[in-house]
Amino acid sequence: MTCKACDKPNWFWKKIGRCQRCMDQLTVLSVLCWVIWWFGFRDNPKSIESIALIMAGFAFNGLLALHLWMRFIVLPLRTKKR
Repeated sequence: MTCKACDKPNWFWKKIGRCQRCMDQLTVLSVLCWVIWWFGFRDNPKSIESIALIMAGFAFNGLLALHLWMRFIVLPLRTKKR
């Protein structure tokens, strides 16, 4: 996930919500993670593999939600103020 803004200081806050490539990757990873968990590990939710997939799924969903929040809520409000 390399972009031109990644080499600068504070790259995370400058990149979040603006990088379409990151949002596409998070969407694919999130869907893939939950599909694998549903078909492979939902019968035994206390196994280490199942717990790892659940944690990864929540991490991908949380970061994607942060991206979408910044893109559709925060960034439009910032441009209206200016």
